[in-house]
Amino acid sequence: MSKKIDVIVIGGGYAGVMAANRLTQRHDVTVTVINPRSVFVPRLRLHQLVGGTHDAVVDYADVLAEGVRLVVDSATRIDAAGRSVTLTEGDTIGYDYLIYAAGSGSPAPQVPGVAEFAYSVATLEAAQRSRSVLYDTPMTAPVTVVGGGPAGIETAAELAEQGRTVTLVCGGDLGPYLHPRARRTAHKYLAKLGVSVVDGPDSVVTAVKRNHVELGGGRTLASAVTIWAAGFGVPDLADRSGLRTDAAGRLLTDETLTSSDDERIVAAGDASAPSDLPFRMSAYAAGCLGAHAADTVLNRIAGEQPAPIDLSFAAMCLSFGRDAGIFQLGRKDDTALPLYFTGSAGKKLKEFACEASVKHLVTEAQKPGSHHWPKDGKHRPQLLQAQRDVAAASVA
Repeated sequence: MSKKIDVIVIGGGYAGVMAANRLTQRHDVTVTVINPRSVFVPRLRLHQLVGGTHDAVVDYADVLAEGVRLVVDSATRIDAAGRSVTLTEGDTIGYDYLIYAAGSGSPAPQVPGVAEFAYSVATLEAAQRSRSVLYDTPMTAPVTVVGGGPAGIETAAELAEQGRTVTLVCGGDLGPYLHPRARRTAHKYLAKLGVSVVDGPDSVVTAVKRNHVELGGGRTLASAVTIWAAGFGVPDLADRSGLRTDAAGRLLTDETLTSSDDERIVAAGDASAPSDLPFRMSAYAAGCLGAHAADTVLNRIAGEQPAPIDLSFAAMCLSFGRDAGIFQLGRKDDTALPLYFTGSAGKKLKEFACEASVKHLVTEAQKPGSHHWPKDGKHRPQLLQAQRDVAAASVA
């Protein structure tokens, strides 16, 4: 009987589940997913959890392929030389290949007072804490949401629709990815919900206090509850394990998503940095990267050369409460087109995207190898060449 090939997937988010499911194409591969919680968290729903319109959990039995083993624990160290992963209680699990899909969360607080007085929406537990605090806070009390990206916009809109008094502090532009015309529509939707938007150069938060927020322009905003939805952070597991990372802590890989240090380690999702040029954080990208990471491992098992990642973006979508949304179409280079859907159409497309992000996992579990995504073969090589040109110029 041939020896089984053991593959560990660290992280049970969009990327990790997609990778695990896709690996089941081979019957001689055993797949183990290590994840700190026993339920799958569709992160696109976390703002709804804070607003009380969704519980943001899905049973792993509904999204993981049959035969994939789930270990509910946290990885504390990867021993690349020994090909093993150490868990919280000190147990170790060996592997032949490892897929690093540790995901992302809130960054380490850099602004005074954030750690003490602000709440987050970046993880299930953080969103649950935010929801609990809001539950104990009068509806008339002022709430400040910090962050002008999707998480901040959607959280502010969700809370305002519930009748709360909400100020959204952007730290720059509102929805920086949006086309300027779509951004104006976003302002209108937020205004209709009663959200006060503070954007522009003076909207950077310099301190969070127990009952107020301080801005760079000297302005102070009363805030009974401050929700921090800005910034990006990843677990430091790769760095602690002696693997090379980028400045943000993402695992550095080549274009096949293989670790710069070890060809037995492949990365996917928010915690990966292919060629030190990571993809934009999104559930869509995570799923595609998870599938490609699995393909890279399957290629190596088969003795074949893995292909470089080729991924183009088609859109970004935002919800403004339960009745409106913006579905922003984009070019393959991930810049916004002057074309977008709004109102009920935008809302339906946003809801479709949320549902599809989970449905793709279910489909891959049932038919491993079936997930496909748009590719263009041009944009990524152009970015890499531009990166090489900049590097060459800096040493000339």
